[in-house]
Amino acid sequence: MKTVLNVIWLVLCGFWMFLGYMLAGVLLCITIIGIPFGLAAFRIGVYALWPFGYTVVDRRDAGAPSCVGNVLWLVLAGWWLALGHVVTGIVLCLTIIGIPLGIANFKLIPVSLLPLGKEIVPTDNASSPFASR
Repeated sequence: MKTVLNVIWLVLCGFWMFLGYMLAGVLLCITIIGIPFGLAAFRIGVYALWPFGYTVVDRRDAGAPSCVGNVLWLVLAGWWLALGHVVTGIVLCLTIIGIPLGIANFKLIPVSLLPLGKEIVPTDNASSPFASR
């Protein structure tokens, strides 16, 4: 079932959201200071391309730098990436078939707003060594 949902997701919205994250990643990697943010955008972009079967968990070793970084991320890229998820989620929820995909889009909003201090893991491995319990 995960594969079917991922293929439908890829066709309807995953590829476009992936491109948005890749564009944000390239723009953020222009400066040396932006490279960690660009890498986070690339990581989330791959997750946005094929999200079913993966989940986001908090890292226990994330500290104050990730909090400061999340504030910068929110200002630089997070708000418009989250807006993309909101718009595509609403459009997908207009059809019966799109409702699960729209809900998945809404679940991506928190990680698109505050990605630092998070880790993307397979759902069967959601209790990774860095995951909070």
